[in-house]
Amino acid sequence: MYNGVIYMSEENVIFVGKKPTMNYVLAIVTQFNNSDIDRIIIKARGKAISKAVDIAEITKHKFIQTAKYENIKLDTETLDGENGPSNVSSIEIVLVK
Repeated sequence: MYNGVIYMSEENVIFVGKKPTMNYVLAIVTQFNNSDIDRIIIKARGKAISKAVDIAEITKHKFIQTAKYENIKLDTETLDGENGPSNVSSIEIVLVK
């Protein structure tokens, strides 16, 4: 911890994309159970936001009932595309054991 900021390795971060929901849930459960990691960050943008929420809820209610939401951050990111910059919503969900 430095100036109130906690630095975590990238293995704590799950980027949600097009894979099936349970693949992400399994990855989170595996990281919580097989290592000394006590915090996972689930990140998603655009259409994957609803899947990220589903992943967090399934993990919390069906697999790791002791998990809690430490923080949920909503943001808008500006991405450069073919038609100029576009705004894309993003979410970060922090789950702790």
